[in-house]
Parts: sequence; C-alpha cells; structure tokens
Amino acid sequence: MRPAQILTGCLILLISFTSQMPGAQTVTLEWDRDSQPGLAGYRVHWGTASGNYTQQTDVGNTTRAVVSNLTDGTTNFFAVTAYNAAGLESAPSNEVAYPNPSHLANISTRVNVGVNDNVLIAGFIVRGPQPKQLIVRARGPSLTAAGVTGAMANPMLELHDSTGALIASNDNWQTGGQASQISASGLAPSNSLESAIIATLPSGDYTAIVRGANNTTGIALVEVYELDSTTTRLVNVSTRGPVGVNDDVLIGGFIVTGSLPKQLIVRALGPSLTAAGVTGAMANPMLELHDSTGALIASNDNWQTGGQASQISASGLAPSNPLESAIIATFAPGNYTAIVKGVNNTTGVGMVEVYDLDP
Repeated sequence: MRPAQILTGCLILLISFTSQMPGAQTVTLEWDRDSQPGLAGYRVHWGTASGNYTQQTDVGNTTRAVVSNLTDGTTNFFAVTAYNAAGLESAPSNEVAYPNPSHLANISTRVNVGVNDNVLIAGFIVRGPQPKQLIVRARGPSLTAAGVTGAMANPMLELHDSTGALIASNDNWQTGGQASQISASGLAPSNSLESAIIATLPSGDYTAIVRGANNTTGIALVEVYELDSTTTRLVNVSTRGPVGVNDDVLIGGFIVTGSLPKQLIVRALGPSLTAAGVTGAMANPMLELHDSTGALIASNDNWQTGGQASQISASGLAPSNPLESAIIATFAPGNYTAIVKGVNNTTGVGMVEVYDLDP
C-alpha cells in the first residue's frame, strides 16, 4: 500500500484548546478521521521550526491528542500523519502553530496615480517553504463612496516577478477567467471597472503596478490579501507613488494578525530614489503611524532624530539619506496606517515600506 492511499489530503489539523502553567503550556489538537481503508493510527509531530519536526508521539487510532510541557513563550509547529498496519506512513497534514506567530496578512496603499514614473508601484516579499495564495486588487471608482474626490475611473493591474517578467494582468475583474474564483474569495471588488488577480506565489519578490486605462489618472488603491493560512508569509511590503497634499498624500495600510506582538520597521523614502533613476523624488518625507481608531502612535521627520537612531542602524535597514524617516515599533495584532507627506507641504515621488524584523 502506498502512503498516498492512507492520507489523501482530507485530514485537517486544528488546535482546539490551549492551557498555560508557569513555564509550560499544553496544546490540544484535533483532526478529521481519514476515510481510507487499512488505517491503523496517527502520529503527531512537532518542533520549534516550521516543517522541521524533532519530536513525535503515536496516539493510536484516535483523532485527538494533548501535547504537554511545551516551553512557555516558544512557538511550536504541529502536523499529523496517518499509518497503516504495515507501517507505511502518509505525508504530513497541514501545519498549525501555537502560539500563533503574528505576521503581515494584508497591505494596501492609496495614492494619486499618474503616468510613467508616477504610476502606483507596490512591492512585496513572500517567504516560506510553501507557495502562498494571494489576491491583489486595484480599486478606484468605489473610493468615491468613501468620500475620496478624484478617484481613478478605471484602474488596470499588473503583477510581475523579481525579474520584471509579467505574471498576470487584469482590467475589470469580471473579465480574464477568474471571476468565479474572485467572487468565492469574498474579496471581489464592488465595482466592475476595478481589477483583481488571484495567484499562488512561491517564495520571492513581487511587484504590483496600478495604472489608469488609456493613461487616465486619479486616486487609486492597491491591496494584497492572504487567502490561505500556510506558514509562508508576507515579510516586506513597499509602495512608491506621487505624494501630494491633503487627500493626495501617500497612505499605506497593513494588518498584523496572530496572537503575539510583531516588531516592524516602517520607512518613508524620497531623496534616495533619485539614485534609482526616479525623477521628481520627494526631498524631505515625514512619516506618521496611526492605529485602527486613527490615533497617532508615532511620527518621525529625519530618522536620525527622535531617539531611535541607534536601534534603526542596528536593524540594518536605516535609510541611506538623513532626510528620510523611519520608525521601529512593536505592534499588537490589528489594523494600522502609515502616512507619508512632505515637510512644509512639499510634493514629489515617495515610498513607504514595512519590514518584518522578526519573521
């Protein structure tokens, strides 16, 4: 009997209960019973690194197990295998973790989109052992209902890999062959002129570009959402675009999900973009961080001021220009907004970046 005849992918592992004593924690795991004939039992595997299971226990022919005496504060990763009477063992189930390590689960950026160098360019990095399924959206017309004036009438979306090669493109999400899949995700844009792409991406660097159909301009929003719960994560996001004043500032949103705080560095770049060939770069960008209520968490103008210069330097992610801004903060799970604007209402092309400091 081949292992695939024991476990066919229908076995789904869940954490159903946890408890904690001083210095130790206990995790209760449950899973679906495998329907293949010849099943003899299950083994639970776990370890402190994703996909690297250093311990296991045979729980017999039951679909529930309790793992005790786990070190408090240390994330453990769990998977289950099935085996038959001959000892043949299946591939592992899906992986679950506890405490659930927090991570970036969604990013979005709103900016006034122009043409040429002034289109909206969003970069993101996927890191992990498994491919990650995401949906990328480009919104414009629906922003009007949120009170945004000058919204882009018809945004187009492109997705590129690290070589610059085009992976996928879309103009109007109901065209292109993914309409039913996008609808089923629950994240279909509310306007038929907006764009969306669902893609399963291996570990790597990616770029989403938003521009107006027929070189039209206006305020647009690019968004990247996770569609699965694998241990592969978004570890860095960045967006470049023209920064104006009032509604035309650069607004980047991100969501931290999980059960633990997450340390991030957020940067606002301008002058250093000139060396990358960007014309009209912002001379002196300033940065604000807000929580989900809109309250100001932190702000910075010039990263070497504000008391975090040594910490920012030690991160290895200090901006290359002293007029650029950066903030290191530890974020509880929740929704956050980064706003980039020019000192004294100056304008130009700017970039906002969010890096995970403990991926």
